[in-house]
Amino acid sequence: MPWNPEIYNEFKNIRYQPFFDLAENISSEGLKKAIDIGCGTGEQTYILSEKFKEAHFLGIDSSAEMLEKSFDFENERLSFKQKTIEELYDSNDKWDLIFSNAALQWSDDHEKLFPKLLSLLNNNGQFAVQMPVQSENMLNQILFQLASEEPYKTQLNGWNRISPVLSLDQYAKIMFVAGLKDLNIFMKVYPIIADNVEKLFQFISGSALIPYLEILDKDDHDKFISEYKKRIAEKFDKFPTIYAFKRMLLYGKK
Repeated sequence: MPWNPEIYNEFKNIRYQPFFDLAENISSEGLKKAIDIGCGTGEQTYILSEKFKEAHFLGIDSSAEMLEKSFDFENERLSFKQKTIEELYDSNDKWDLIFSNAALQWSDDHEKLFPKLLSLLNNNGQFAVQMPVQSENMLNQILFQLASEEPYKTQLNGWNRISPVLSLDQYAKIMFVAGLKDLNIFMKVYPIIADNVEKLFQFISGSALIPYLEILDKDDHDKFISEYKKRIAEKFDKFPTIYAFKRMLLYGKK
């Protein structure tokens, strides 16, 4: 998936607040070995490594484009690798912290993924994950509906992105069954104030829109964008407007 770090980071301040909220849960006690899954450009992993100076951090991401910027942050306690989340299924490594900010929503089958990740925690290990609740966010809903209609359904070969994100209750149960305690599981709205349709479009164009545009050819690509912007304008018919972007934050200790 051809991620563009420049477009993604246009909303850096908005994307970073959930990271800081999630990181506030983490304790330095016994923290020696940590992994950041879906580390992107590596800047957030670097911030964590500076906050927890006794720990060694590994950042992994499947995107070579995003990782290009991460290597500037490498040092004796911080390294990065191009690796998919699914490759961790075959890993025997154990971690004192498994951290992931806005990445696991791209992986399917959370009923399988989350127990596997939790099994990679050391005793007293910490699990801290943040994901957008895509099915409840308006821009994602408009996108999903558009892609399910003709002619786009055919142009996309019948593909549409069904969010794998489960409910709060389901994650609470998975984490409890895995033996986690000190659970802090909640949903929070991170409002985006937009002056026009273009700002809302640019926000989603750096993330959820990418796989759709990757499938469409150039002519269909432009028509899809045009219709998507039209539908955003119909839904958000008065500016400035608020976009109540919902995110789920999960924390627990084994």
